[in-house]
Formats: sequence, C-alpha cells, structure tokens
Amino acid sequence: MQRHHPSSIRRSSRRHAARRSGGFVMLEALVAGLIFAVGVLGIVGLQASMTQAQTSSQFRGEATHLAGELIGLLWADLPGLTNYNTAQCGGYARCNDWANKVARTLPGAATVVAVNAGTGVVTISISWATRAGVQTYTTSSAVVA
Repeated sequence: MQRHHPSSIRRSSRRHAARRSGGFVMLEALVAGLIFAVGVLGIVGLQASMTQAQTSSQFRGEATHLAGELIGLLWADLPGLTNYNTAQCGGYARCNDWANKVARTLPGAATVVAVNAGTGVVTISISWATRAGVQTYTTSSAVVA
C-alpha cells in the first residue's frame, strides 16, 4: 500500500480547485458579456424609437404649419375662396404653389381642401408617408368676410 505525503495531497487539491475556479470565472465573464450586450441592444433600440418619434413629430409640425399657411392665404384671398377646392387648385396659381410646397416638404404628401362656399368652412387634410404608414393631419376653419 502506498502512502502519500500530506503536502503532495494539499498541492494536488489546490490544482483541482484552481482549475475549477478558472472555469467558473470564465462562465461569469461570458454571462457578464451577455448581459452587457443585451443592455447595449436595448439602448440602440430605444435610440431608434426616439429618432422615429422625433421625425414623426417634425412632420406633424410641418403639416400644421402648412395648413395654417393655407388658411392665411385664404383670408388674404376671400374673392378667390372657391378656387382652393382640391379640384380647382391645380389651375389656381396661389393654391398650386402651396400644394407644391407641401409636396416638397413632406414625403409622399397628398392634400385635400374642401371649401364650403355657403358657410365659409374650409377643411384641410394633409397626408404623408412614413415607415409606420400614412399619417394625416386635418383641420377646419371658418373663413368668412
């Protein structure tokens, strides 16, 4: 029967413990890397979402401004009010200029202007295309002398 010296047993168990510890440290490092990567992907997704919301907000602001601009044109041109209806707009210089400006400002823009000559109520609808789909801004105003 062989007898082991007590110091050789301690050295052997230290080597096994060191190997087991080294594997555990590697596993901890991999888990930490995975958690970090998920966090970074979350931040990137949040940034993309914020950029999309900001762009959508910018387009909505532009549409609001353009509709207000047309209402100003209507007030300045009361005798030509019915020329701003969508059907007549292309043949009326002021309205056509405004519609072209909308097309240049908003992606995939389309406008609908309905003027009720009897009541003076004007309804303006401006649509534009985004990644999320078609967005529309609609407003109405009474334009009467």
